[in-house]
Amino acid sequence: MNSFSKIGIVFGLLLCVTACADKNSPNYQYMPNMYEPVGYEAYGEVDFLPNGQEAMVPPANTISRGWIPYGYENTPEGKELARVQKSPLDSLNIESDLAVGAELYTIYCAICHGDKGDGQGTLVKREKILGVPSYADEARNITIGTAYHTIQYGLNSMGSYASQLDTKEMWQVSEYVMKLKQDLTK
Repeated sequence: MNSFSKIGIVFGLLLCVTACADKNSPNYQYMPNMYEPVGYEAYGEVDFLPNGQEAMVPPANTISRGWIPYGYENTPEGKELARVQKSPLDSLNIESDLAVGAELYTIYCAICHGDKGDGQGTLVKREKILGVPSYADEARNITIGTAYHTIQYGLNSMGSYASQLDTKEMWQVSEYVMKLKQDLTK
């Protein structure tokens, strides 16, 4: 085969490839579902629910799984009423509850409050936030009920952790906060 015919074949192939190509879409798709989304309307009718039901409002007086309603309001008066509240956790499993509370405290609380509860967390040391008091501060008068109330609703610049922790986990962290307070006051 001479070089002229080789050049002609290559030119013909290039002409076919460029003529068939569409610059707006690729010629091949490695994963088609990444290119062509399947959209669903959030509240549209679907065929897999009976009678064309849509996303519905939960029935009245129902609560989410793992969630227990908290009977105190997010007010200073509600916090004072919560002061006398006792932990509903089983006293036989206190060691395992404290271990879980310690893990959760390290994840969510220690960054500000410090590993020992002395108010010297990483963000405080780096001066990103100021004014995190120690659990041993007598003026704070922390009880397990007020610790739970603060985790539930937040206080001052601390936000609520009710969306990150379920009811049992909030009580476990509250138990651990009381242990840290006891360790600091020794």
